[in-house]
Amino acid sequence: MESLTKIMNWEIFRLGEASITISQVVAVSLTIAVAMVMAGWLIRRLSQRLLKGNRDANQIQLINRALWIAVIATLFFTILSILEVPLGAFAFISGAIAIGIGFGAQNIINNFISGWILMGERPIRIGDLLEINGTLGRVEAINTRSTRIKRTDGVRIVVPNSHLLENMVVNWNLGDDDIRVFVSVGVAYGSPVRLVAELLEKAVTEQEDVLQDPAPRILFQDFGNSALVFEAYFWTQLRPGGDMRRLRSEIRFRVDELFRENDITIAFPQQDVHLDGVLKLESGDREVDQVVPTGPDKR
Repeated sequence: MESLTKIMNWEIFRLGEASITISQVVAVSLTIAVAMVMAGWLIRRLSQRLLKGNRDANQIQLINRALWIAVIATLFFTILSILEVPLGAFAFISGAIAIGIGFGAQNIINNFISGWILMGERPIRIGDLLEINGTLGRVEAINTRSTRIKRTDGVRIVVPNSHLLENMVVNWNLGDDDIRVFVSVGVAYGSPVRLVAELLEKAVTEQEDVLQDPAPRILFQDFGNSALVFEAYFWTQLRPGGDMRRLRSEIRFRVDELFRENDITIAFPQQDVHLDGVLKLESGDREVDQVVPTGPDKR
């Protein structure tokens, strides 16, 4: 027993004037293990209770981050107390860390502060649909340094928090979930334009995901090179499982069915070629000269 006591009180190293023994190292290790396990369990239980109370996921994440920081800070000072190390012993180390932060950790601190701004002001929330540099995806998690986004193709990307604050980001869910969508179609010249507009409106209003207020609008957009161009504008709601591409696809399927039923031709690119001169046709041993009339348009 006496030998065990001597082993536990054996000095491993010195930190300033403090002597660090094996017993203190064991006590610190047990304290860290028990504290992390208990803190993780308590924070998970608190998160589950908040989720059952229909609290916002962004608020829950902010509370979790604050609690973990409080746990780590308390654990740090507890360890110093166990080791009987005065804070003055870290004066030199603190100065070195401050210099390192000033020169080499600017981006890390910038992203860290940006993460707290995002979680506090909430211009971007978990579940929002974002468009960044042409990339569309939903926010899965806002961490202290970066934000994880799941693209529409299932690929997950990690974006630094400072990038979300310093650059232009389109948040499709900011304010409300109502967005305006359009579908365009071109019909052949000579088509009954009023009937085309009625059929387009019918194809749009038949869809359950299309909002009736504001009502859909059908516009005769332009006289195109090969088609009469129409555009159908309508409003829908962004839902977690919704897909704008699927909605546009369903409308196009229905437009094609209605146009076929009413003998309306969807236009395709066409080009007229006019020849100026004499066209020679060879048939056996004979040559037939045919004069091609000259038209005003030559393409």
